[in-house]
Amino acid sequence: MTFNIASGFARSSELYPQNIAVAVAGQNYTYGRLAAEVRLLAGRLAKQRRSGRIGILASRSHTACLGILAAAWSGATYIPLNLKMPEDRLAALLTRLDLDALIVDERGAALMGETAMAAAPQLIVSADTAKIPAPTAKTILRLGDLDGERMEQPAEVGPDHVAYIIFTSGTTGVPKGVMVPASAVKAFTTVSQDLFAITPEDRIAETTETAFDVSVQNMFLAWNAGAGLYVLTGLQMVSPARFIRDHAITIWASVPSIVNLMRRSNTLSAGSLPSLRLSFFGGEGLPPGVVRAWAQAAPNSRIDNQYGPSEATVTTLHQRLNDAAVVTPTREIMAIGKPYPGVKVAIMDENLNTLPDGTPGEIALAGAQLATGYFEQDDLTEQRFRIVNGERWYLTGDLGVKDENGIFHHLGRIDNQVKVMGNRVELEEVETYLREASGSDAVAAVAWPVANGAAEGIVAFVADPACSVEELQQRLKASLAQYMLPRQIHILNDLPLNTNGKVDRKALATMLDEGRLQPQPESVAV
Repeated sequence: MTFNIASGFARSSELYPQNIAVAVAGQNYTYGRLAAEVRLLAGRLAKQRRSGRIGILASRSHTACLGILAAAWSGATYIPLNLKMPEDRLAALLTRLDLDALIVDERGAALMGETAMAAAPQLIVSADTAKIPAPTAKTILRLGDLDGERMEQPAEVGPDHVAYIIFTSGTTGVPKGVMVPASAVKAFTTVSQDLFAITPEDRIAETTETAFDVSVQNMFLAWNAGAGLYVLTGLQMVSPARFIRDHAITIWASVPSIVNLMRRSNTLSAGSLPSLRLSFFGGEGLPPGVVRAWAQAAPNSRIDNQYGPSEATVTTLHQRLNDAAVVTPTREIMAIGKPYPGVKVAIMDENLNTLPDGTPGEIALAGAQLATGYFEQDDLTEQRFRIVNGERWYLTGDLGVKDENGIFHHLGRIDNQVKVMGNRVELEEVETYLREASGSDAVAAVAWPVANGAAEGIVAFVADPACSVEELQQRLKASLAQYMLPRQIHILNDLPLNTNGKVDRKALATMLDEGRLQPQPESVAV
């Protein structure tokens, strides 16, 4: 049995060579055409193999899809890199990863300044139209110039082979690289196909950047079935109703925030999305009002609320939202439902004892979809992946409860990890950079305002900084992704502490809620 995640695409390219595999930026790429490109690039990457890791500094492009498939086809691990990273942070990650090659599109090439270029691997494969410097110390290979020996079939890899590494925010300022094995991807895609019966006639919208694991669901469910992957640009995601109609999209997956944007722009009218047959929402709490609005707009669609961390391969629980759908009491969001086949879910206390139904605790996951662990972070892996009664479990850090009917409910984060417009952020990571940039140890980051489990932004607090607010803003912009930047920075004499002597974030949030921190010269929006 082969576990190469590109095998489904290879099979589809033989069965449906004329079907559209990727539609992006007004161009359609058939399975036959894309497979020919994949074989050629995979042959080149296989010759470069050393660490077995290929970086993908590209997204929402033909180059990104080609690079991911070719990396997997060659037997390597693909690593999508967030295009919103500052150059210094990108360079640090490139050094840490020790890549065999880096694949860049136009957007990725724009990030390759002198610092990033110095940290890049020897081989950089770029889109033909990408503007990238060509230093003598590096080999710049344009996709249009590829030649040489083709790799006819995907490399054989075992179940423990790391298929991809997704980086998420980390509490120490070091991003966490979640290593997902080929067997976990195979388990997830097999179960998803059984549940949702994707066909070659389906058209799946690609709604996320490749650095987010929902892209794994969109890409590989499409390519395993011979369906089309239709890629939206960032601009089209602001109001995607026209894209859905123009391309007769049948399967949609996104965060609920997108629906609210569409409602505010008056583009989500009743019956306006008739082509949709499956709609998946996840990453944030899903309010019933969003479900009702989407159901009216897409009357032919099944709607599923999905839950799952990157550490358990995209999605682990789901609830089909129909007339009998369950809402989580006190939170007014849809319950996350029941586990996928092959996934085990338990609610555990701090001693890893399973709690009875109705008692809140930490959501823990087990089964074939679990990640291998974190890249070069063995201590963190041991902390979050635990053996309980001889079985390996992942402790999600999410608070949850199981009701008397076996339905699971998400009750928020146990720690200070939050979602900001669908992006996972560790508040401690923001605080790490606040300390470094401000020269003060007394800092705090608060998610505010928060509605339905998702934050609109981050607000920072600093006591006795060694620099001006303007200087602090500029330093943070050089270190943090845009969605992690504080919207406001408040300078206080002292930060409030709770009874344990820790910074009281709830008190800070209350001060914001009550309007006790009005914008002043020392409180400047970023």
